[in-house]
Amino acid sequence: MKITIDIDCSPKEARDFLGLPDIKPLQEAFMANMQDKLTGGLSKEDMDKMFDLWMSPGLKQAGQNMEAFQNMFWNISKGNDK
Repeated sequence: MKITIDIDCSPKEARDFLGLPDIKPLQEAFMANMQDKLTGGLSKEDMDKMFDLWMSPGLKQAGQNMEAFQNMFWNISKGNDK
């Protein structure tokens, strides 16, 4: 037996129903902060921190960052995402 239920509601209604917090004010504050940093210019330390967060530790070996990153995308595009 298979039962399918379609629920038509807004994201706010779904959050309220499930008891999840509304993070829109937090998201707006974060985006405003990021916009201020980007328009004001990021320091080298900020860029290093962002790069460290975005790249896995295995890709951070000296001299291999960009090559490993390109290989990862190349393998994904060929369907060999291992």
